[in-house]
Amino acid sequence: MSLTFTQNLIDSIPDYVLKGMNRIEQIKKFVDSEPHCKKETYLHLKKLLVRMINLEASDIDLGGPRANRQVWFRVFGEKKPDSEMPSYTEEEVTAMALCILTEHQKELLFQNKSIDFALSMPLDASKREFRFRGNIYFERDFLAINLRIIKQELFKIAELEIPKLIVKRLDLEYEKSGLFLITGITGSGKSSTLDSIIDMNNAKNNAEIIIIGNPIEYIHQSKKCIISHREVGSDVLSFRHGTIEALRQDPDIIIVGEMRDAPTISTVLEVTDSGHKVFTTLHTSSAADSIHRIIAEFPPDEQERVRFRLADVLRVVVSQKLVPNKRGKLTLAKEILSVDSSIQAAIRNGNITEIFQMLTEGKNKGMFTMQQDLYRLYRKGVITADTALNYCNNKKVMLNLLRYSS
Repeated sequence: MSLTFTQNLIDSIPDYVLKGMNRIEQIKKFVDSEPHCKKETYLHLKKLLVRMINLEASDIDLGGPRANRQVWFRVFGEKKPDSEMPSYTEEEVTAMALCILTEHQKELLFQNKSIDFALSMPLDASKREFRFRGNIYFERDFLAINLRIIKQELFKIAELEIPKLIVKRLDLEYEKSGLFLITGITGSGKSSTLDSIIDMNNAKNNAEIIIIGNPIEYIHQSKKCIISHREVGSDVLSFRHGTIEALRQDPDIIIVGEMRDAPTISTVLEVTDSGHKVFTTLHTSSAADSIHRIIAEFPPDEQERVRFRLADVLRVVVSQKLVPNKRGKLTLAKEILSVDSSIQAAIRNGNITEIFQMLTEGKNKGMFTMQQDLYRLYRKGVITADTALNYCNNKKVMLNLLRYSS
């Protein structure tokens, strides 16, 4: 037991309340009645987050039977327990989870069995606040916590090594409308790329940007652009509602944190079709998969209509991964699709497989496949051949590229 009040907490829970909501409600009742408990759990969490920063970890996980009472960190892609950290019982982690949520957030957690939120906390003498994206959820009737660091230093767009032709399309000065997708699995750096794009436009263009997030991660200060941040759950009901409402708020660019379902996708397509520039994300690993995913979200009798609309509005797809490099850290690898009339025709005709060939041969248009970018990183000596093979989308193509270089 790592908290001084843990035994008193356990003694306050009736013997017949073993787990589940009843036990969590008993823990909530105890913590609410003892203000010093909140302070102690806050200080413990603060120490864990300081350790997270010092390790350069991206995530911390604790709580639930899965954690074996250990604190787990993801450091440069690998998640493992930290033997130097205290052990925490399920009750202690539950108390910690409840102490960082508002009453409204607790209600949502109990209702939905999971909640996304943002957490700000000063961790050093400078008093500057570090921001984290959090998720608290039920695991086998106990509460578990994941916190991910939100980087407060933005990458400059040039650091992402996106071709100039594509950067131009991302810039409001040169392209006023259309749908721009940033895709990848969880933890692939989609939010960081989006923030870099927002920052570029904020520095260059006189305009309005509306960001709809769940939760809001990086807070952009208005420079040349006036930037609104609307968080799902507290400022707006959903991504779909936020997108519809944005039309009445005079935006030039709308950032939709994620397209999670068919109603949101349909709304994003309609808003983009009306002449707005929209950036959003998908959990897909390639440009072709992104197109498939959007169309497949709809019933068969609607797919042709969606395909035609998508062909009209889609402009750029950046699919990305964070891959381990030779220095023991992570490097951005990506696939970029830049939509032109040929790709529009392929989408309209349902010939999505043709897009891969266009990507492969599209270097002069700023396009390339994930395999080609991994091969570039391998030739530069940034990653190993094994890493290129492990993270590619097509092993046969990757093997051919690697054989060509040997």
